Amino acid sequence: MKNIARLVLFFTISFAGIFILAATVRFLHLQIDMIRALPSQDSHIGTELLLAARWALPLSLYGSLLISLSYTVRRRIFAPAGMLSLFILASAASLGIVLGTESFHRLSSYTIPARPLGKAGLILTQADNAIVLIQDPLDIWGARVVSIPGQPLRYQAVPRGPDNLPISLPPIPFRTNTAWVLDSFNIDLSIVSRLLIERFSSAGIIPFTIYVAALSFLLISLRFVLGLSKWPLANLFLGALIFRGILLMETFLITPETQEILNTFLGDLIPPLYTAPLIFVFLGFLVCLYTFLNYLARRNDER
Repeated sequence: MKNIARLVLFFTISFAGIFILAATVRFLHLQIDMIRALPSQDSHIGTELLLAARWALPLSLYGSLLISLSYTVRRRIFAPAGMLSLFILASAASLGIVLGTESFHRLSSYTIPARPLGKAGLILTQADNAIVLIQDPLDIWGARVVSIPGQPLRYQAVPRGPDNLPISLPPIPFRTNTAWVLDSFNIDLSIVSRLLIERFSSAGIIPFTIYVAALSFLLISLRFVLGLSKWPLANLFLGALIFRGILLMETFLITPETQEILNTFLGDLIPPLYTAPLIFVFLGFLVCLYTFLNYLARRNDER
């Protein structure tokens, strides 16, 4: 019983810590993108905090379950009790975050006026091209000089594009591009968080809870991965790779295009909202069955 209490405390701290850290990093990322955009836009703190919190939800769920499962293996906590506890905690924590963000969404947001980083003479680069803004960067119709490799400089007194619209400007080169692996991870988290919130908003609390519970069941069923070798860190890295694969599968399953394809095969047999949860439960059941049979085989070998 003491081990379960420690597990509850460990998961709670892990989930809260990952959520706060991820939401803070995402919020700062949104702020930087807002500053880099031209023309500059007002920053709506409440809206950006809401987006950051929603983005952090899938990462908190995956991350906290991964390290908590590793904790149960290292502390030799009875597997069924530990897995059941994590299943309840993960489902409750995810539901609590969504309900909390929905309540926060109703609050009025504080707006910070736009504050551009540069002034007249700001140089923007995109690929090998460069644009020099002669006037204030806030003036979208301001004159500019465009430099294209192999061509003479172009002076645009009024930068008009198709349909007499102003020619868009590249973002201010304030930060370097991130690696493709991190970009793809960020995209997957953004897609999953957006579709999860849409599921909650359109279908209600019950389908959302079923979905999160089914996903948690699949993740928790992979506990055996965290005990494959005698090196906990190596098991943790292997578990992280497998969890990343599940995130990719989740992104693929819950996109509208995939849902339409599955509905054409399943018809009215399974409601569209429950297709992905049933797949998660089925895969989790197979993993649990494998773990149980492997446990029985090891006991027979020991005898």
